[in-house]
Amino acid sequence: MKTRILGKSGLEVSELGLGCMGLTFGYGPATSEKDAIGLIQKAYDLGVTFFDTAEAYSQGLNEQFLGKAVKSFRNEVVIATKFGFLEGDASKGVDSRPERIRQVVENSLKYLDTDVIDLLYQHRVDPNVPMEDVAGTVKDLIEEGKVKHFGMSEAGVESIRKAHAVLPVTALQSEYSMFWREPENEILPLLEELGIGFVPFSPLGKGFLTGTINSETKFDDNDFRNIVPSFSEENRKANQELVDLVKAIAIENNATPAQIALSWLLAQKPYIAPIPGTTKIHRLEENVGAVDITLSQEELSRINTSLEAIKIVGERYPAALQARVGK
Repeated sequence: MKTRILGKSGLEVSELGLGCMGLTFGYGPATSEKDAIGLIQKAYDLGVTFFDTAEAYSQGLNEQFLGKAVKSFRNEVVIATKFGFLEGDASKGVDSRPERIRQVVENSLKYLDTDVIDLLYQHRVDPNVPMEDVAGTVKDLIEEGKVKHFGMSEAGVESIRKAHAVLPVTALQSEYSMFWREPENEILPLLEELGIGFVPFSPLGKGFLTGTINSETKFDDNDFRNIVPSFSEENRKANQELVDLVKAIAIENNATPAQIALSWLLAQKPYIAPIPGTTKIHRLEENVGAVDITLSQEELSRINTSLEAIKIVGERYPAALQARVGK
């Protein structure tokens, strides 16, 4: 697998990373420790060197699984984790007070069984803490050798500019895919201007772009897609037009819809490194196979023309969660 540099930072990562969230959080029951470790190690064997976790993904359990999985090759991989939620619980609101950031970092170093965090993200902007204080605290942690790079997640233009003025932001992590293209409006031009890398999460549209989800699909009771407006039964039916487009392109390329969705994303900018997540080895192998597919300019133009004509129905978050995004 090839590598990419995130913006001007010099941080080199595999062009596809692995989002570890779903191993313990968000998509139903947690994967067993054995299976989670096996999947992470398989990803490394396939060339993945960029792994994403967070305190909020099961209050340390996700980080522990990742730390155990990469222990024997820790120096060969980039680990990203995040702070920013009250007591590490996304349902309780945000908390980026300097003392809390420091506590989370100490916890993460312990859970990950490592001496340094390669990339530390603010998980969501905290309106109650000046961005200068947040970036300043991470800057101190970098000087102390506990963190290497600073990132932000789901932040808006104003916050990114404020943070970057204090401490260069290495990467922004936000949702981006054929299913959700809003970052193209303001975020991508800003990242290009400032030299910041982009790490798209949910690059497969929370699974929708795999072609395995339709209006009949029933999700596990603990699956957060049950409360996502764009995943209502009615909206899944309305949004099927996008899946049909991706399937058609996949057939032409002897590929799967997921591979086309990831290949399209990789073709958008050279500083983009998506982090698809999965709990299944065969899906992991399928995702990694996307790096071997290169869509022609003609295909990309045809896809983009079609995307302009397709209107995605339904918001990507319920109102309460959407309120935390941006600024």
